Amino acid sequence: MPQWDTLWIGADLATMTGGDTSVGLIREGAIAAENGRIAWIGPGDTLPDAPKRCAKDVVELDPHTLVTPGLIDCHTHLVYSGDRAAEFDLRIGGLSYAEVAKSGGGIQTTVKLTRAASFEDLYAQSARRLEMMMDAGVTTVEIKSGYGLDRDTELKMLRIARALGKQYPVEVRTTFLGAHTLPREYADRRDAYLDLVCDVLREGASESLIDAVDAFCESIAFSALEVRKVFRVAQELRIPVKVHAAQLTYGDGPMLAAAFHALSADHCEYLHESDIDLLANAGVVAVLLPSASFFIGEEQLPPVAALRKAGVPIAIATDCNPGTSPNVSLPLAMNMACVRFGLQTWEALQGVTINAARALGIGERVGSLEKGKDADFAIWHADSPSELPYNFGQTRCLGTVKRGRSIAGTKT
Repeated sequence: MPQWDTLWIGADLATMTGGDTSVGLIREGAIAAENGRIAWIGPGDTLPDAPKRCAKDVVELDPHTLVTPGLIDCHTHLVYSGDRAAEFDLRIGGLSYAEVAKSGGGIQTTVKLTRAASFEDLYAQSARRLEMMMDAGVTTVEIKSGYGLDRDTELKMLRIARALGKQYPVEVRTTFLGAHTLPREYADRRDAYLDLVCDVLREGASESLIDAVDAFCESIAFSALEVRKVFRVAQELRIPVKVHAAQLTYGDGPMLAAAFHALSADHCEYLHESDIDLLANAGVVAVLLPSASFFIGEEQLPPVAALRKAGVPIAIATDCNPGTSPNVSLPLAMNMACVRFGLQTWEALQGVTINAARALGIGERVGSLEKGKDADFAIWHADSPSELPYNFGQTRCLGTVKRGRSIAGTKT
């Protein structure tokens, strides 16, 4: 038989192929990669030949290790400049997120800093955050624009996201979030700003900078009618959409996500029962962002039980951003999803693997360990999958493999 490129043996494998209530666990498994894809996977004692005759390179893993699909952070605002620590003090003092935004802070503060940053400085700040994510098992990450709110900075952010994906052994999916909030210079010209967003969307698409389009459909941002204008252009360009929906108030965001068959509706704290039915029927993934909910002290929790009952896939992400979730740890977000939102540990793992892949529209390639999919996985010092959300605040990832290649520093 032809030799595989690399064979990993000895660890338990959480394949995420076992259905709704299982992580598809294979004890003392083996996984082989050929040309960047999984060529074989199964129990180690069912290998078709002796390990050293099966592969050019054999990696023997410690028995107390667990292999999962590479983690997928499907909602981040990773590219930004500066921080908003001063606003943290204001919120601790009693101001809400919406009140800070209305007083001139919030996203506008980060917009000012991000516009002023050079390409090189913004790239360097963002790269540090990406490196910390990778250390915690992430092999795929979504990065949004949205802190430029003008042509040049929005495109700069998207170009930096693409550059990060070329420089680092991680897949970067880019999302255009020009409809994040209204910039100050357009305070009395909402229609003109939406025209600008549509123009930048077309320009970014022409440069292949955009994998998806997002919008903040909320009382402090844009109405469903305004977002429709942007999404119609995305449809013309055949770019999928997603929606910041129902984070702060009940509104039309979930309905909009269903109407456009969005990849995902994100946040979802304020959902009506009818919204959940719409999301389920339209095949929309609900992306929950527990560290953002925690950080702003949001008491309203997403209706996890109702989402579960309706069969809406649930994904988990960090929402890494300077204002509401300065968090780069996906395992920490998993813990919060269990403790605050009531997910089971296997649901949290689904939320950062197979369901996160669906939320990015790439589930056919990544998110589970199956023959033919990309050989993307993370190796953990753990005896069971539940240890990943349980041991929050600890770096238990021994290393990652991206398309069959161990990322530098992998400790096996």
